Amino acid sequence: MTELESWMDAYIRAWTTNRPADVGALFAEDAAYYTEPHAEPWRGRDTIVKEWLARKDENGPSAFEYEPVAVTPEVAVVKGVTTYPHTVFSNLWLIRPDAEGRCTEFVEYWMEHRA
Repeated sequence: MTELESWMDAYIRAWTTNRPADVGALFAEDAAYYTEPHAEPWRGRDTIVKEWLARKDENGPSAFEYEPVAVTPEVAVVKGVTTYPHTVFSNLWLIRPDAEGRCTEFVEYWMEHRA
């Protein structure tokens, strides 16, 4: 299993459980999380956990599929599809890891599919 696959498995676990420890384990202490490319990021692990949980997806039927587009030691680009009961989103993520495999910068682009 690659480092990216391990991180993505941990992300999906955090998305599913919404446990603060699962969310926090994904990110470096001083990470930046951009919920959209040009928005002010959530800065720092504690803020990321707090904001994630304030906006968490409620448990229920949903699915996430992804494929790596490009992976280097400095950055990974991941294309994904998130499916909810009444909505589908396409996702493109930029993930910058540190030496321990935690994310230092996460940028998500998302587009809702038209009905």
